[in-house]
Amino acid sequence: MIAKTLQDMFRRYRRPGDIVFAVIFLALALFLLSQLGTETKVVKRTKWFAQPALWPTVAIWGMVIFSALHLLSSFLSPRIPGRWKEVGFWLLSLEYVAYFLIYVVAVPWLGYLPSTILFVVFLSIRTGFRSAGVLSLSVVFAIVVAVLFRALLQVNIPAGRIYEQLPDSIRVFALTYL
Repeated sequence: MIAKTLQDMFRRYRRPGDIVFAVIFLALALFLLSQLGTETKVVKRTKWFAQPALWPTVAIWGMVIFSALHLLSSFLSPRIPGRWKEVGFWLLSLEYVAYFLIYVVAVPWLGYLPSTILFVVFLSIRTGFRSAGVLSLSVVFAIVVAVLFRALLQVNIPAGRIYEQLPDSIRVFALTYL
């Protein structure tokens, strides 16, 4: 049996929001392509396969070509209603970006441990996990993450300004490990 259309041959069916995604991805790929000359270097007297710019160039050109093909296939596919509803659904995820930015701003003020505990407990509640057991587990998880990063891995995370209000003996410990 011979396929009647390209859709039947490749089983590529357009989905709501597909063309919006294709346009955004092509724009991103073209922006990255425009930055190649300033962000990567071609080193004289170096073999082509050892150039620092080789693999970023290959990857970004791949992004441009395949995102252009994706956009073309989106234009050629039959339109499906619901594009803006799908885009609106995508935009809902920006809520969590806002939460993370608030967390990033809170860490220098409250400290890593208190901010992480508040952030994890808040996200647990926000996502619908409100039982005492889950919230307790969230607090334990936040403490383990904070201790792992600050004390064991010694990641340099700014200490909270709230720690300055602690007594001297506790302040040194909090500044170092919390």
